[in-house]
Amino acid sequence: MPELPEVETTRRGISPHVLGRKVQKVVVRESRLRWPVPEQLEQALSGARITAVNRRAKYLLVETDSGILMVHLGMSGSLRIMPAGTPPLFHDHIDVVLDDGNCLRYHDPRRFGSFHWLDSPAHPLLDHLGPEPLSTAFSGAYLYERSRRRQLSVKQFVMDGKVVVGVGNIYANEALFMAGIHPARAAGRVALKRYESLAETIKTVLRDAIEQGGTTLRDFVGGDGSPGYFAQQLRVYGRQGQPCRACKSVLKEIRQSGRSTVFCPGCQR
Repeated sequence: MPELPEVETTRRGISPHVLGRKVQKVVVRESRLRWPVPEQLEQALSGARITAVNRRAKYLLVETDSGILMVHLGMSGSLRIMPAGTPPLFHDHIDVVLDDGNCLRYHDPRRFGSFHWLDSPAHPLLDHLGPEPLSTAFSGAYLYERSRRRQLSVKQFVMDGKVVVGVGNIYANEALFMAGIHPARAAGRVALKRYESLAETIKTVLRDAIEQGGTTLRDFVGGDGSPGYFAQQLRVYGRQGQPCRACKSVLKEIRQSGRSTVFCPGCQR
């Protein structure tokens, strides 16, 4: 599933091509996504001018002078800029046609993504989200305070969107390794100093991934169709059974809430 760096990569990729552009029309070929595409989307978005492209957690917020298009990429969705006359592929479900002859095309083989039309920035999917991990509101002190008396694992804790948004499975694995924290340790048993280290490693791993264009997994590509390259730098995720690059111990894998967790028994305590 595209995580925060992949969504941010998409935002940065499409922004220069859509800002200031007027929407000529919207073509919906398949409305059966995770939630049905709103019936009013075509009428509401047609004729609108795009004023900003923002991100909240894993949601893209395409702001216009008449409302906000909120997009979630789901497990396999992507948004790409291309000439409006490009013949659609089988899983090209939605086109937002622009006044310069290009379109913003939504491709989603699994159809787990979603499109929403908002009259204001408020929406139930956004209302209870935690702070952005790259913001000043996110810190080790914040994690420490929120974790007290919490018995769930520290990995599950930092992946909770109500605690902090956008720290998905890949980047939680990487950040916990860099901070030297065992992923199964109870969140309430992690000291303040270690949370300070974890907050910094989360910021570092996310910034590095964004700079590299995200992590290439399955169908992810950026807004320009280019894959990400952060996968080449992964320290633990997907490397179970291989030697740790720091201490040469064999990396181990466990399952947490149905997700793969890879860690180093030598480096992480």
